[in-house]
Amino acid sequence: MEELFIKGQEILDSLVLWMDERVLTYTILAQLGIVLFLWLTSTGIVFWLKPLVKKLWGDKIIYQKLEARYLNPLYLPIFWLLLLQIAQAVMRVQAYPDDVVRIAISLLSAWIVIRLATNLIRNREIARLVRVFVWLLVALNIVGWLEPVMAVLENTRFSLGGAEVSVLGIITGMITLLVLIWIGVFLSGLMENWLRKVPTVTPSARVLLGKLTKILLVSIAFLVALSSMGIDLTALAVFGGAIGVGLGFGLQKVVSNFISGVILLLDRSIKPGDVIEVSGTYGRIDKLAARYTSVISRDGREFLVPNEDMITQPVINWTYTNSEVRRHLPVGVSYASDLDRAMELMLEAAHEVPRVLKMPAPTVQVKGFGDSSIDLELRIWIRDSEQGVSNVASDVNYLIWKKFSEDPKVEMPFPQRDIHIVSAQGLKDQVQDAIREAMHNGDKDQPNRAGE
Repeated sequence: MEELFIKGQEILDSLVLWMDERVLTYTILAQLGIVLFLWLTSTGIVFWLKPLVKKLWGDKIIYQKLEARYLNPLYLPIFWLLLLQIAQAVMRVQAYPDDVVRIAISLLSAWIVIRLATNLIRNREIARLVRVFVWLLVALNIVGWLEPVMAVLENTRFSLGGAEVSVLGIITGMITLLVLIWIGVFLSGLMENWLRKVPTVTPSARVLLGKLTKILLVSIAFLVALSSMGIDLTALAVFGGAIGVGLGFGLQKVVSNFISGVILLLDRSIKPGDVIEVSGTYGRIDKLAARYTSVISRDGREFLVPNEDMITQPVINWTYTNSEVRRHLPVGVSYASDLDRAMELMLEAAHEVPRVLKMPAPTVQVKGFGDSSIDLELRIWIRDSEQGVSNVASDVNYLIWKKFSEDPKVEMPFPQRDIHIVSAQGLKDQVQDAIREAMHNGDKDQPNRAGE
């Protein structure tokens, strides 16, 4: 640690001496002033020019596509670069030193090229990280500091387990890991797209092969990155044992969900596009992830159901072996109705709904005789359960009610109750006794009223 401190102090002293001899001079400061002035001038030009360009070309489709990603970030660097090149030409005519201006031109040119190249990366955060890192490398190379900085990073070493690792090795390993992971994800995406075009591969097998490919490529990237750092891969045996113990105690649910996801992909009990119902959740499977299954309901809500629940809980798969689904619609009619006519109207209502299949044909069953109605049941078949099963039942029920209302031979049932008095004679005796008692009480009060 003391050696690192001494080495850092030496680097800082040499940097201060270099700044005093090479930077803090009249010529360098004058050129820095020119560069700063041209930056302010470019900022003013861009501030005035951007609204004008947008006013002239804002309604063009090509301008709208290029504005945010390509034009806006490059306005200032391009105008700044043009002004710097003009200033360099003038300085060379006047035989004035232009070292700082030349470096600024190189840095700006590199930035513009790197900016255009990294626009091909869709993820903006990754693109920004790659852009800054590559430009820093190019900048160090332009000013001549790349080799000294790399030498310092290579000589700065510390022990990691039983191996000695340099700072440059760690940076190289991290860069290698990021690049290889990006390549692995890109290749796995290409494979998934290719598998989608193969009709013989089922959706479950497609997802499983895509995930296995991604895991394999990321694992290879991790091992190659460790090897580039100079770490002995045999040390991973102890590390792997520690991970196994950790998984056994602290990550039981995570591992259970992961293994359950693999089982779901292998047994093909559910697959993307299936319509399922689990734990009161009804919807269409959007994707099978490593930890959860994404189920999108009819109202647009997305449920992330743990894969373990898909294994341990009862799951209704409406489209497992057959996309056809039968619905049971209970209907009651009055005892005074024409039963044959009611059944005929129910079948007509079913045939008038487009989503109801003609084959298998709808049928009507007499389920029983209730207190107030004859209980019927209409059975219909649909093939597009992903479009909902309650809405088609609502359409059929509405047409049944409409047809029943228009036909005089069919009546809707209403609750009916017959009241039977068991002992009518006893009730009559009670009423007569009450009348006699009232008359008797009235006779007693008569003298008093007469005296008054």
